[in-house]
Amino acid sequence: MDVDAAGRAEAARRSGAPEEPGEAAPAAEPQAFLRELATHLGLLAQEAAQQAARPAPAPAVGAPPAEEAVGPGVRYLHGLDSISAAIEEALGSVRRDILTAQPDGARPSAVLKDALESVRRQISAGIAMRTLYQHTTRFDEATKEYVRAVTEHGAQVRTLEEFFDRLIIVDDTAFISANEDRTTAISITEPTIVRFLRDTFDKAWDRAEPFPFVPLHAAKAAAEVVPAIRESISRLLVEGYSDKVIARRMGISERSLQAHVAALKQELGAYNRLQLGYLLGRYDAFR
Repeated sequence: MDVDAAGRAEAARRSGAPEEPGEAAPAAEPQAFLRELATHLGLLAQEAAQQAARPAPAPAVGAPPAEEAVGPGVRYLHGLDSISAAIEEALGSVRRDILTAQPDGARPSAVLKDALESVRRQISAGIAMRTLYQHTTRFDEATKEYVRAVTEHGAQVRTLEEFFDRLIIVDDTAFISANEDRTTAISITEPTIVRFLRDTFDKAWDRAEPFPFVPLHAAKAAAEVVPAIRESISRLLVEGYSDKVIARRMGISERSLQAHVAALKQELGAYNRLQLGYLLGRYDAFR
């Protein structure tokens, strides 16, 4: 058989056609076909397993932009430097007022010192300023001294047992946190949202208590605010929040929270946390 004939014969064999006209094709063997198919599938499975075992290359992820517009009047600010720069820019052109809500309890004395200088400049320029803290700041000496100083300049400070997350409103621009560790914020200039946030702040302000103008002894501060603190702790316990979440929302340490829980247990005659939760829920239901 010449080369061309051999080629035609090989093609005919692969296609299942007779090798020569009029020549019958041999009967196909299903078992042989299935064995060949199984072999190919096995090789594919082996290759897939090897590919899966290889470490995938890390995707190339660039650093997010410092600012990212996500809609009309709404910008994401990534990173503390970007957040600080945006707030400073807003403060530099403030005309009317500054509203701030600072949760999480007492702030570092160095932060308060820097804030005091800023408050002095703003108040002297005729800017109104209102600040909300949590009740627990009444036990912090640095915060008490700061409040006494800023109120002497004309700022107003009040405290609540619990309120919303950090909020800063400078005229018609609002800043709110966008993640738990507050490394991302949102700058808002959309009038409807800013108006809503102002209204939220004002309602919290109306419920808040004026911060003492002079430092008070801890015992006197406790008599003024501890009942409200424990009432909020009781409510959060009944709602099933963890100690970590409750402590964060109240602006206290988990150790301080445990002390309040122990006092509540003693007050209600509870022997353990389970009984305390039951008694608190029962008390709340009949209140």
